[in-house]
Amino acid sequence: MVTGPGLLLTDLSKASGAVGGHIKSIIIPPYLKPGDTIGITCPSGFITTEEIQPAVDLIQTWGYTILPGATVGKRDFTFGGTDEERRKDFQDMIGNPAVKAILCARGGYGAVRIIDQLDFSSFKKNPKWVIGFSDITVFHNHLHATMGVATIHSKMCNSFPDDFTKAEPVQVETILSIKKALQGESMQYKAEPDEKNRPGVAEGLLVGGNLKMIETMAGTPSDISTAGKILFVEDVGEALYNIDRMFCHLQRTGKLAKLAALIIGGFNNIKTDVPEEAFGRTVYDIVWEKVKKYNYPVCFGFPVGHQRNNFALKCGVKHRLTVDTANVQLQEI
Repeated sequence: MVTGPGLLLTDLSKASGAVGGHIKSIIIPPYLKPGDTIGITCPSGFITTEEIQPAVDLIQTWGYTILPGATVGKRDFTFGGTDEERRKDFQDMIGNPAVKAILCARGGYGAVRIIDQLDFSSFKKNPKWVIGFSDITVFHNHLHATMGVATIHSKMCNSFPDDFTKAEPVQVETILSIKKALQGESMQYKAEPDEKNRPGVAEGLLVGGNLKMIETMAGTPSDISTAGKILFVEDVGEALYNIDRMFCHLQRTGKLAKLAALIIGGFNNIKTDVPEEAFGRTVYDIVWEKVKKYNYPVCFGFPVGHQRNNFALKCGVKHRLTVDTANVQLQEI
């Protein structure tokens, strides 16, 4: 049902239960039209004006106007400005009626330091797409848990190639998936079959993101409910024992018990074990140990994460996951 200009609410009480444990419907921000404005801001790590230029140039060819935020080019050690500068810039993007989507320039660290100081009271009435991944998982999960607003988990400005005409096909395809998501195309993805997958078909809201950030938000207002949902997770630069600890946390907090399905994205640049303290388990082993008593579909190697094949995913939107020996497909429905 439509409840106002561009505001789509979908009743999910039968499909997935409450969002964030409370909300019975999701809010889809208006999809973008030619001429709409996308704001670029740095709620986490720093980036220079020069470094965002390839993204600016390409997105403008899509027919959109770019509004760089005040934090672009600012730096406070690892951050894109002080906490207050980053908070204010994001708040200004929320409050600017001309801005129809907010593209986070990069990840890093810092979003959790400002999330509780942001005023989202106008955001639910006038939602806009928030775009990014990694540390931006804080926003994906917070907006899902507190108000049921859909977001886009995708590459950010620092992942755009300097020369798009010379980019590898996988770079082109993944970056163009952002454009497709913003335009409102129904998204569909395929992954290579894996003998460790557990076959099945499931439907539910798609939620998740960076595993460390999901763990970090447990017990806070940004903590997501996963019951009846398709959960995807990814991470980078972690040791195997840390990955195991985070999956133990998912298990102990009940986030694995009532899933519709589990999607394992990239777990890249895993830290090398000290030989005398080798963990002795792979990511496959870790996951299977935690989910073996459940019956829902599980797929490994999905194209999402800190890698080139990192496709844009609509978080908080209903999808169907099909896993069999010859095919893995995720389809927005």
